[in-house]
Amino acid sequence: MTDHQAARPTENAMRRALRRARDGVALDVTEAAVLLRARGDDLADLVASAGRVRDAGLEAAGRPGVITYSKSVFVPLTRLCRDKCHYCTFVTVPGKLRRAGHGMFMSPDEVLDIARRGAALGCKEALITLGDKPEDRWPEAREWLDAHGYDDTIAYVRAMAIRILEETGLLPHLNPGVLSWTDFQRLKPVAPSMGMMLETTATRLWSEPGGPHYGSPDKEPAVRLRVLEDAGRSSVPFTSGLLLGIGETLEERAESLFALRRVARAYHSVQELIIQNFRAKPDTAMRGMPDAELDDLVATVAVARLIMGPSACLQAPPNLVDAEYERLVAAGIDDWGGVSPLTIDHVNPERPWPRIEELAERSAAAGFELRERLCVYPEFVTRGEPWLDPRLLPHVRALADPETGLANPDAPVRGLPWQEPDEAFTATGRTDLHRTVDTEGRTGDRREDFDEVYGDWEALREAAVPGMVPQRIDTDVREALAVAADDPTRLTDPQALALLHADGPALDALTRIADDLRKSVSGDDVTYVVTRNINFTNVCYTGCRFCAFAQRRTDADAYTLSLDQVADRAQQAWDVGAVEVCMQGGIHPDLPGTAYFDIARAVKERVPGMHVHAFSPMEVVNGASRTGLSIREWLTAAKEAGLDSIPGTAAEILDDEVRWILTKGKLPTATWIEVITTAHELGLRSSSTMMYGHVDQPRHWLGHLRTLARIQQETGGFTEFVTLPFIHTNAPVYLAGIARPGPTVRDNRAVTAMARLLLHPHIPHIQTSWVKLGAEGAAEMLRSGADDLGGTLMEETISRMAGSSYGSYRSIKDLEAIAEAAGRPAKPRTTLYGEVPEERRRTAEASDGHLPELLPVLPAE
Repeated sequence: MTDHQAARPTENAMRRALRRARDGVALDVTEAAVLLRARGDDLADLVASAGRVRDAGLEAAGRPGVITYSKSVFVPLTRLCRDKCHYCTFVTVPGKLRRAGHGMFMSPDEVLDIARRGAALGCKEALITLGDKPEDRWPEAREWLDAHGYDDTIAYVRAMAIRILEETGLLPHLNPGVLSWTDFQRLKPVAPSMGMMLETTATRLWSEPGGPHYGSPDKEPAVRLRVLEDAGRSSVPFTSGLLLGIGETLEERAESLFALRRVARAYHSVQELIIQNFRAKPDTAMRGMPDAELDDLVATVAVARLIMGPSACLQAPPNLVDAEYERLVAAGIDDWGGVSPLTIDHVNPERPWPRIEELAERSAAAGFELRERLCVYPEFVTRGEPWLDPRLLPHVRALADPETGLANPDAPVRGLPWQEPDEAFTATGRTDLHRTVDTEGRTGDRREDFDEVYGDWEALREAAVPGMVPQRIDTDVREALAVAADDPTRLTDPQALALLHADGPALDALTRIADDLRKSVSGDDVTYVVTRNINFTNVCYTGCRFCAFAQRRTDADAYTLSLDQVADRAQQAWDVGAVEVCMQGGIHPDLPGTAYFDIARAVKERVPGMHVHAFSPMEVVNGASRTGLSIREWLTAAKEAGLDSIPGTAAEILDDEVRWILTKGKLPTATWIEVITTAHELGLRSSSTMMYGHVDQPRHWLGHLRTLARIQQETGGFTEFVTLPFIHTNAPVYLAGIARPGPTVRDNRAVTAMARLLLHPHIPHIQTSWVKLGAEGAAEMLRSGADDLGGTLMEETISRMAGSSYGSYRSIKDLEAIAEAAGRPAKPRTTLYGEVPEERRRTAEASDGHLPELLPVLPAE
């Protein structure tokens, strides 16, 4: 401990902080740092307060006086790593592995041998630990993966997790290091829980030469915090924690605890925090560093308990404390972590696990009953979806006590099939919602789990504030208008931003310039497509805060269509002249990743000539992660099944600052771009979209449009840009008082006009949405740079569930009337903006306005 750490705070500061702890008042970072220095009587006072908080939490959780542990085996899948932490003995190098007769990775037989022997001893957890991305540093690791048929280490982790589930019955808890959002989607279906220690938020320990994390790309605190957030966004029960005594100050330690609290509060996904004391290891760069003192550990546990609150689960590894168990229990822990009767602690091999019987005796001496839990904590076991993937539920339920969510000590540990739920395409629920949403409406304005499924609303309000602050604009609007009129490709970002803020006469001038450009590029024809929307399910647990379409499977408005119903609707659409079906649905946890192939195939088999425009980038990632395919492989298979193009929805705003306010679990910007560009490379064209008018500002619109233009320059795959004004009425983020009530008319005109200018000459078609703006609003956008009205739709559920009052269908005559109001002719098109075959045109015109089997025709406005 440094002199700075050892310096005593003033008596007044300590007395005040202890009093606030006793009174249950929230601490700040300064007070927490003071309490971390508590010793003697002050430490006893601190510990007593922390113990009371812990006891209240256990009482509320229904397990008073219980301390838990997990009976586990430790599986060191590979000891290779791309990082160079100065205190680590777990990691080694290829040469040492070869000399010891080991492979670069444990073989499947070696992994399963450990797991089987653990199962025979009654273990229920397989703790899979490994180094970060070893193939990025070691060619030998890359060669091993290639030789065994794995694209990367994560693919091998996934494969072994499945085999452990199926062949042994143990539940995998994965510690693969830094994961991306996409990695979480790949691993969530095969593991009930995952983990990664934060260790510290002290950036200097990573960035400065000589620091314990210097030279280790995966130990950057910002990266590790992003992993914790992505775990929350993905609804993954996640373990994290601190490593004490690696050179951090006590102020930095306090800051680390508050960073963990922020993540836990925002996403409710942190299932436990490990407070681990540093132990110096021989043959490491930090072998001379003193071990963390016991008083230091006890004080940190107590402060962590006060900061994290009564509902948090705190763990201290029992093999690192020289049997001083009672002091840790008194300080506020409620869990001992994984304890193995079979394998050593490979991270701390010199510290053997205590016998479980001894741990029970020591816990009892401290007044607590030792109970076994699973790798996933009981709160998440009882919550179920979205925290546990349906494919894992049978495995977890086989080992869990249904009343408490703890482990059932008498449950046999045996393998079960890892498979998709049965009856995925059974028609269920309100399958007539596409029709009755216009006549009967929705059952309620919000889901019953409104306060849980979307994360913490108060934390979200705080996070939303910076992004919603307007930006001062100093650029001369007249100069910007002159550049736009002369050559919009020369608009600078400041000029474009000034025009996005334009109002009054300047806005009128802007829309005239955009409309003139539209005429020169696309002519006067207003195009439309005869299409049918088919939303095949609205069951979804992603947690998009702007979406009023998503329902739990038990909600009154929930539904899922059968494959026959999807095909029937496509056939009906073809019979009345449609050239396209647009199909999207919720991320239903029961639908296998191959369900999308089945949907496309069902339509093509029934109506071979129909263009299948389907599956948003979020659905693509869901399908790929569930099948274990790469995005490219999945899209290739979807194309072979009949997919012709994809909607560029799920974009919202391509700025993660905004995205993580709008949605808890949808894909990040980089992944959306990856899906879209991969689709384009495979010959699958897409639309592009932007949903605006919620927690965004014009600077976000500018960045979004610039991103789309850049992608189009690279791939040429976008067919059009679609403006999607935010429908606020039933949107959770609006009902929670965070988002504004949709865009203004000014916003709509400016976005449409600037889309025309900023996407020129790369994306020639700008589409406006009659379902969101109505006939009059759509006509105004046609005068502001738009040249396309989208589709007849025939049915539309997503915007209607959100509160749009403009119906679900427009006849061809309705669309022609909107174009006429803008002073322009209307013309049908195909999805890819080609000419419509004469037979399709005649069929559509003959059937126009006569769709009684589909849904009631709404009168034109």
